[in-house]
Amino acid sequence: MINLRRLHRLVEGRPSVPDRSLGRRTMLLTSITVAVSVIMVGLAAWWITRWSLLEQLDNELIELAAFTSGPISADLENMGGLDSGALRAVNVVLIVLRADGDTQRVEGSNVDLPPGAHELAVARTQSGASARTDTTSDGARYRIVAVPLVIDSGQADSNATPVPHNYALVLARSMAPTDAVLASLWIVLVVVGLLGVVLSLISGWLVGRSGLQPLRELSTALQRVTATGELTPIAFHSTDELGELTRSFNTMMNSLRSSQERQRRLIADAGHELRTPLTSTRTNVELLIADENSDMLPDGARAEILRDVAAQLGEFSSLVGDLVQLSREDKVTASPEAIDFRDVVQSAVVRAKRRGPTINFNVQLEPLFVIGEPDTLERAVTNLLDNAVKFSPPDGTVTVKLEGDLLTVEDEGPGIAKEDLGKVFDRFYRSDRARNTPGTGLGLSIVAHTVQAHGGWVEAGGAPGGGAKFTLRLPGQPDPINDDAALSFPAPTAPSGNR
Repeated sequence: MINLRRLHRLVEGRPSVPDRSLGRRTMLLTSITVAVSVIMVGLAAWWITRWSLLEQLDNELIELAAFTSGPISADLENMGGLDSGALRAVNVVLIVLRADGDTQRVEGSNVDLPPGAHELAVARTQSGASARTDTTSDGARYRIVAVPLVIDSGQADSNATPVPHNYALVLARSMAPTDAVLASLWIVLVVVGLLGVVLSLISGWLVGRSGLQPLRELSTALQRVTATGELTPIAFHSTDELGELTRSFNTMMNSLRSSQERQRRLIADAGHELRTPLTSTRTNVELLIADENSDMLPDGARAEILRDVAAQLGEFSSLVGDLVQLSREDKVTASPEAIDFRDVVQSAVVRAKRRGPTINFNVQLEPLFVIGEPDTLERAVTNLLDNAVKFSPPDGTVTVKLEGDLLTVEDEGPGIAKEDLGKVFDRFYRSDRARNTPGTGLGLSIVAHTVQAHGGWVEAGGAPGGGAKFTLRLPGQPDPINDDAALSFPAPTAPSGNR
């Protein structure tokens, strides 16, 4: 069958990529690793064993040469009394090699094993020893060892001292037993190596099947999410790296599901809140169009409708701006900077005074230097002050106090009911007391959103005089922050009291 993916790569001029799964690659890699290890260990074991056997054989021949050199030196003509039967008993071939190349053997020895250059060198130099492996004419392999041997010639010099002749005592032993041991060892190593490779294939397959099961589950979950959009976590039981990967994936799934739920709720709430001003604006516009044709509205009604449309459009614009603010990510994306929070609060107070010209503001500000975004913080404080202005009586007083890292805003309005304290920061939530007042129901949500993004918290409560009291905390310090310090938003903290 033609592999369409490979054919597509060939048509595009890209190299063909082997179509192997991660499990197959794991099995293949494991098998190759074990096979190479088995081969290396087998070769090392075979060579070490061969070296050990040859070393043992050489030592035995040298010891035998030392044992026979004395009798041979004393009676070279009769080879020290040795015969072929004694040599066959110890499986040894014995040759006496003179420095000029002449050889003498035990009578009855018929092994065709001529000495070579190594043995002649030992005979001529009378130093060291030689060891090598040679093959006879009939194909038999022998281990040959030569040691120096000095024999008196029987002739004397001018001082009547016997003249020695240089010889080498050459001993050889058949390699058949050693070769048989090495052959058996080689067969055992090959069989064990093949079994090791087969076991490695089985173990690699098991690893690819069981060890990679969480990855297959992740792949299945991703395919399910792509096909159905269901963000269902994956069950896991391991605590290793794959279990940690599954746990991280589940965390991502939960975050995505929570984000989707917030988006759906925001869209649903926004649609509900936008329907009212849009319906009212549409009705007013239709009245103006009908009046254009029939002139049915009384005097002054047209101007009143236009003012109502302008107010509704202003409310609509405010609602859209609040929705855009809430649609941002939970973390502030702008670059943070070191600011004096007093300046932010003072600027927000100036804006609030313009919206409540008859309201008295009691402002007490201490220095508080924080890391944050001044624009979003100012809007959050402005929303708190606008809320206080909206519910304060015309000649009421709004108290703004910044002490340490706490900002409190108190008003003299009707206050917040106990059952509403835990809901005032929810999106689009408006209590029964606030339903007839202007606003979008998003101002306090923006406050909570902004403060949490800056690592702080905000809570609502009752003021001593009966009004509402909002407490806002931002992590900071009374001294200026060094500009060279690394600037980043601190981690969110929990309030000391109940939210």
